[in-house]
Amino acid sequence: MGSILDRFRLDGQVALITGAGRGIGAATALAYADAGADVAISARTLSELEVVAEQVRSRGRRALVVTCDVTDGVQRAALVERTLAEFGRLDILVNNAGGWGPKPALETTDEDFDACFHFNVTSAFSLSRLSAPHMVATAGKGAIVNISSVAGSLPQAGFAAYGTGKAALSWLTRALAQDFAPKVRVNGIGVGATVTTALENFMTPEMEQTMSARTPLARLGEAEDIAACALYLASPAASYVTGEICGVNGGLTYSQVEMPRAQF
Repeated sequence: MGSILDRFRLDGQVALITGAGRGIGAATALAYADAGADVAISARTLSELEVVAEQVRSRGRRALVVTCDVTDGVQRAALVERTLAEFGRLDILVNNAGGWGPKPALETTDEDFDACFHFNVTSAFSLSRLSAPHMVATAGKGAIVNISSVAGSLPQAGFAAYGTGKAALSWLTRALAQDFAPKVRVNGIGVGATVTTALENFMTPEMEQTMSARTPLARLGEAEDIAACALYLASPAASYVTGEICGVNGGLTYSQVEMPRAQF
């Protein structure tokens, strides 16, 4: 029997990761490269992707850069096809692209709500549907990892659109795990507040202190915390795990932030 650590290796595998120009997506791409995988990385900003690609290559792995807006169906299909054309196989899909800022429900338009759902849920469904058959055809099996959020399980004011979107993504994860079993595993990560550019755009030092104080582990998450779980879920170490939402959120059981309620 070899080392248990061998079960976390991804040697010879190919991973497609969306939203990989920075933050969780970039950290996941580097984690997979460290574990032996080649990666196709996508996002909307080419310059950010090129930086991540160089880091992957410095680890001795191949990196394919594809700019893609995951809300566009034509671009999603092209992303999968380019990955297959470059590597000849697909083993892992990480649906990381997503997000939406907090906004009071009464100020959230129907268009806002639909756009949030499309960004966080429809795009992940579409890429999963496109990718799973190719995983089986080229690799015999596969793994899909969806980056969800604790916001999908802890209701809070100001997050009607985002929370609903992530709740739907978590449910989609469980549903696709049933559809795609036994050959393609589908799991998700219930992410808590994680230090990324997206969070830094609206977080003040005072807010970070408050959020950390309300987190049982007394700190915000790092992108590498999420990437470590994404590596586990994609690897043979999790070969008996599907349909699960793994919480990587510091032990949260209630909201880290307080948004104003509707004033009628």
